[in-house]
Amino acid sequence: MLGDENNRDLIDLSAIDRAKCALLVIDELGDPTGTPLEPVLLPSILQTAKLTSAARTVGMPVIFTNDAHLPGIDRELELWGTHGIAGTPEAQTSPLLDPQPTDYVVEKRRYSGFFQTGLLLLLNELGVDTLICCGMDTNICVKHTVADAYFNNFNIIVVGDATATFLVGDQEEGLDYMRTCYAAKVIDTEEAVRLIEGE
Repeated sequence: MLGDENNRDLIDLSAIDRAKCALLVIDELGDPTGTPLEPVLLPSILQTAKLTSAARTVGMPVIFTNDAHLPGIDRELELWGTHGIAGTPEAQTSPLLDPQPTDYVVEKRRYSGFFQTGLLLLLNELGVDTLICCGMDTNICVKHTVADAYFNNFNIIVVGDATATFLVGDQEEGLDYMRTCYAAKVIDTEEAVRLIEGE
């Protein structure tokens, strides 16, 4: 009967080809230091900084999918209010991640980094079949991007302590949903760095 079986652990990390991996950082924008959200957002950004550093060291693509909303047009602004307006500092990759010219930036106007963007084309051109994902909000932009990654047949790894929930739902429930419904392998930053570095 449907639901009796759920294969939640389909990804064998030892079988992952690092040459076909990319680090996908979803909406880690601006610097939360000194803001009300610092306790929630800063820890995940600092964990992500370890991932970006490791990925760059070994030549793994680092891809940022960043909100770039158009005022007066984007439906998301009606729902959530003004945020992530294209060209503003709050729509730029967090300076705490030390963005580099070798990184890729994909601007998005909806939750998913795949929806009507060039992300899929970029990943195909890079020969990527596995995404190491982190970012925020776990239950909105991360979940929707991971959903589209699954629909497009990518292997998905989510770095749980490099994601953050601050708008909708519960962090652990969000991670478990992606594990259950999108075959995501949920690991922590330490394990992700070992994977990236090939240890």
